[in-house]
Amino acid sequence: MSRNHIRVAVTVAAVTSLALAGCGQRTTEGGSAGGDFPGNKPIELIVAFAPGGAVDTAARLVAPQIEEAIGTNVEVVNRPGAGGQIGYTELTSAKADGYTIGATGSPSVVVSPLDPARGAQYTRASFEPLGMQVVDPAVIGVAPDSPYTDLASLIDAAKAAPGSITATTTGIQTGEHFALAQIKEVTGADLAPVHFSEGQSQAVAAFLGNHVPVYVGSASDVIDLVKQNKIRVLGVMDSQRSQFLPDTPTFQESGYDVISTTARGYSAPAGLPEPVAEKLQSALKAAIENSDVQAKMTDLGLETRYLDAGQYEQLWTEQETTYKELMPAVTQEKN
Repeated sequence: MSRNHIRVAVTVAAVTSLALAGCGQRTTEGGSAGGDFPGNKPIELIVAFAPGGAVDTAARLVAPQIEEAIGTNVEVVNRPGAGGQIGYTELTSAKADGYTIGATGSPSVVVSPLDPARGAQYTRASFEPLGMQVVDPAVIGVAPDSPYTDLASLIDAAKAAPGSITATTTGIQTGEHFALAQIKEVTGADLAPVHFSEGQSQAVAAFLGNHVPVYVGSASDVIDLVKQNKIRVLGVMDSQRSQFLPDTPTFQESGYDVISTTARGYSAPAGLPEPVAEKLQSALKAAIENSDVQAKMTDLGLETRYLDAGQYEQLWTEQETTYKELMPAVTQEKN
């Protein structure tokens, strides 16, 4: 991959049926092929983040639909902490029988095994992707009265005075941090990250208080700020314009090949029996594509962009390659 074309891309082209077919029938330790799944046992859906956030809300929207499609209860359980690692550890440590699945979101699920300092007890191979629900692209914005009236003016200023213009993130190795690293790698613009570990609300407060002149976050974070004329969004880091910010050009439209998106989906512990995987994938697809669920996701400012298990696995592989290349740029601050 060219370092001048680094991207975290979400694409539905070149659909392939990866990993989940043609490999024979997989079995669990007990030798069962999962033909009686789900039986009367409930399914636990682990969310590796606190209640009320975007990941948790999406999971609670799809859970009743999965119940209806698969015929057993789905219980959403929150296991927050360590940037998602606590929940991901519990998910990958569970038996691969279909009764434990989890919400998986990038960059957290992709990045945590890549940094040895984080001591993750799982790798990419510990997960079996089931399907993706949401794409939430990164955006960059400034105050309405900022001298930077378009993306090019901000990029040029950051190149002319490296490190002098600060930008928000929600912490080291977060999506915003990687987005800034990609911008620097592709354009040469060196925006200095200011990390707000308490999350997006703290970052927004700092931006609105004129303490940090550039805001970097997800599209869903800025919709209300745009409506209130509190931010001028200069660019969207996706291959297409956001349905919620139709007047804002993508980085590519402005001449910068930068794509950085948060992808949120669902996975199971690796090694599901084939019949169980097929039932879960089918139920999840029906849940994600349910019109009521999609409408509620839209109300939350979240764009549904379903990818099947194979496509989600392909995306995950692409992200892992990209984040490996960018890792030195986002870890040097800790050293």
